Amino acid sequence: MAGFGQAEDAGVYQLSEDMALIQTVDFFTPIVDDPYDFGQVAAANSLSDVYAMGGTPISALNIVAFPIRCLGIEILEDILRGGAAALAEAEVPLIGGHSIEDEEIKYGLSVAGLIHPQKIIRNNTPRPGDRLVLTKPIGTGIIATALKAEMASPEHVQAMIRSMSSLNKLPAQLMQDERYEVHACTDITGFGLLGHMREMVNGSGCTIRLYAQQIPFLEGAVDYARLGLIPAGAYRNRQFVQNYLIGFGSIAQEIQDLLTDPQTSGGLLISLPAALAERFLNELKSRYPLPSAIVGEVIEGGERIQIVGSGPGVDN
Repeated sequence: MAGFGQAEDAGVYQLSEDMALIQTVDFFTPIVDDPYDFGQVAAANSLSDVYAMGGTPISALNIVAFPIRCLGIEILEDILRGGAAALAEAEVPLIGGHSIEDEEIKYGLSVAGLIHPQKIIRNNTPRPGDRLVLTKPIGTGIIATALKAEMASPEHVQAMIRSMSSLNKLPAQLMQDERYEVHACTDITGFGLLGHMREMVNGSGCTIRLYAQQIPFLEGAVDYARLGLIPAGAYRNRQFVQNYLIGFGSIAQEIQDLLTDPQTSGGLLISLPAALAERFLNELKSRYPLPSAIVGEVIEGGERIQIVGSGPGVDN
């Protein structure tokens, strides 16, 4: 039902008339210094694709590459403890995994989930008149780059870690509530906000109008972007989306860089009817600690991303 032919967040295979299997895998090198934090972030990131499809994760397998001859086993133990903590919070059992010896640390998970075949939430099915809710702030790649350059403040790093290690479980559960009639969703990861918006409009027959002034950013991210602490992936992402953009040059350079900043374990971008968006956002804010906002609207035609300063919010 979803696979190589689409740019969906996970693969989906129908098992029966009322059940489909969601499969995803993700792993990467450390983005933070503390092994436990790295494990938490990697596990939260791996679970996110199942949440983005509207599914419920049911099991996970560890994927580990580790230089066991160079680093102590206690570092690996801390990474795995962090991953196990995220899985425990998600109520997902770890049922196995695989490890290899490698010169560079890598960790992640293969995650399986379940969903009803008629309730899959795809990433390129927004509808004209929808509003877009973003459930986490942007800026993890830029703050991680500042951390590597030893220029990031401890407070900004901790805020980044809190955001990355926070599960998308609660926003996903709210998204699955039939009261909100969610039309499309994707999670914001390596392609950055604009890259994943490109996937949302591609083949949809719709254009996204993005409200640049309403996007939540991690504390410190704008300042680090002004200093030029931009990860290489942001420039690749800009090339990926440049033919889809309208009005990109009208916004400040640091905001341009943040909109293409590759994210790790970012939030969900949810497309739902305008009349329901404010209620959804208010319920989310009452139960979820991270900054979230209505960041855009969907208009008919074009399959582009039009960037403006601010927008009307929602229709009442």
